[in-house]
Amino acid sequence: MKRLRVFLANLGRHTFVSPDSTPPLGILSLAAYLRSKLDVDLLLMDQRVENASVESVVRRAADFGADVVGLSLMTYYASMLGPVTQGLRAALPKVFQVLGGPHVSACQEAALLGNVADAAVSGEGEHALEQLIRAHQARADLTNIPGLLWRNGEGAITRNPGSAPIIEDLDTLPFLAYDLLDIRKYRRVQSHAHMPPRRYLSFFSSRGCPCKCMYCHQVFGKRFRAQSPERVVAEIEHHTKAFGVNNIEFEDDIFNFDPKRVLGICDLIAKRNLKLRIYFGNGLRTDVLTEEGVEALVGAGLCFSAFALESGSPRMQQFMGKRLNIDKFLQGVRWATDRGVFAHGFAMLGFPTETEEDMKATLDVVLNSRLHTAAFFTVVPYPGTELYAYVAKHTPDKLKGFASDDLEFIRNRINLSEVPDEVLFRYQRTGFRRFYLNPSRIARIVRDYPNPCFLPYYLPMFTIRATKRLFA
Repeated sequence: MKRLRVFLANLGRHTFVSPDSTPPLGILSLAAYLRSKLDVDLLLMDQRVENASVESVVRRAADFGADVVGLSLMTYYASMLGPVTQGLRAALPKVFQVLGGPHVSACQEAALLGNVADAAVSGEGEHALEQLIRAHQARADLTNIPGLLWRNGEGAITRNPGSAPIIEDLDTLPFLAYDLLDIRKYRRVQSHAHMPPRRYLSFFSSRGCPCKCMYCHQVFGKRFRAQSPERVVAEIEHHTKAFGVNNIEFEDDIFNFDPKRVLGICDLIAKRNLKLRIYFGNGLRTDVLTEEGVEALVGAGLCFSAFALESGSPRMQQFMGKRLNIDKFLQGVRWATDRGVFAHGFAMLGFPTETEEDMKATLDVVLNSRLHTAAFFTVVPYPGTELYAYVAKHTPDKLKGFASDDLEFIRNRINLSEVPDEVLFRYQRTGFRRFYLNPSRIARIVRDYPNPCFLPYYLPMFTIRATKRLFA
């Protein structure tokens, strides 16, 4: 009997304004889990890192002879789903197509609109995809798979009761299937951490975040679940030795939620003498950092971290649900930079109810911080977030013309705040200029950036952000 062939693809393109790419941890975990449970052949493709065309994705799946295709994506790549699924249907008429990833978790049933995929999995996909493949092989009814979104015999979109089961004990997951991915491709593009191209691997060590930030996703839920220090370090040691890599990036939403776990991970890394260089592209929750924790992370190899302020206004911190202690944020950044960590900051402007005074407070905090670099993003209400629901209820007119599937999402011009567009974008331009044209900050960047010769690469991006809405 022919073994089932499963093709898993991470959809997306890297663009001029969004050039970074990171190994697709979602499909790497799915592949590892499926081969531990089922007798299947697997092929993985990361469209984003290859910058491959839709035709290339279809051709790769067709040449493989896929029986099942799983497509993972972010919402801002959703415009690709129609062409990809239609191309797959034409090339492989009997293929079973499943959607997953953050886009499905955000949009739910709507993720199946405008394309010909057969089903979609919201939330964590390991258990659900295994159940779906078993049912497909047996030609069984799909109604018993909790939370599954699928098309019935008449083509109508159906949602099963319940929700997809989650992995309670993350230590039980097999190691990521990095052997199915050509990691050399990631050396040629910028990673999630804004560092020069280099050989590296990415990891999740936890899932879920208990914080209630209104703009954030719900993929892993609000309950923090984490791998033990022993499990985290065992996987890192296995993969770094197998691939000869010592640069690793953590993509956890809140890696340092459990301080004791952080200390345990750092202690084991030191004891095993792994000699790592560690990066946190998603950042650390800065106001819960301790000096002991920073010391331990630096001792384990921490060299870069993002620090997410979002807003320097205490009122906006309460409104958005993050409730960050701003003084402790500044202290955490100082502890890190005093120990040689390159610090990148995230700030967001344009929240509902935000005033000019709130924006000024954000600029003041960022400009007076010890951050090396910073980004001043426009607040974007993605479907499935509390922010989107708030805007839809209170100011629905502001959603008119907003395209959440815009590939150039970083250029989005939506303004949810209380100030006119010209004021919002002036504050963003002013923030970039005052932050980066500070002589002492320039000197610190040149001194501390791992490869100063690579810095001119960022000048076009600086120009775009420092001139936002001046010429359009």
